[in-house]
Amino acid sequence: MELYSLNLEKTFFILILWNFIAFWTMGWDKRQARRQGPRAAERTLLMMAFLFGAAGILTGMLVFRHKTRHWSFRLGIPVLLIANGWLLYRLWLGQG
Repeated sequence: MELYSLNLEKTFFILILWNFIAFWTMGWDKRQARRQGPRAAERTLLMMAFLFGAAGILTGMLVFRHKTRHWSFRLGIPVLLIANGWLLYRLWLGQG
């Protein structure tokens, strides 16, 4: 067994869960923005996207219309989504 060997089913489940959490966080932040309550820092949202949550953040941006005017999100999240996908693909190739 290789050190970087991943159980693909568990990894897929964790990624789905993490992206759901990222999506939920975008919805929560939008709600807090409307209520003028405590918010998630932009840095936190970007870090979630960087750590394989870009799909959830992007979906949250579109569904909740949140952070869509910020260039760091408009450009950064799609770039991170591509980078996340590329890295996952490379990790998957290492499984063979």
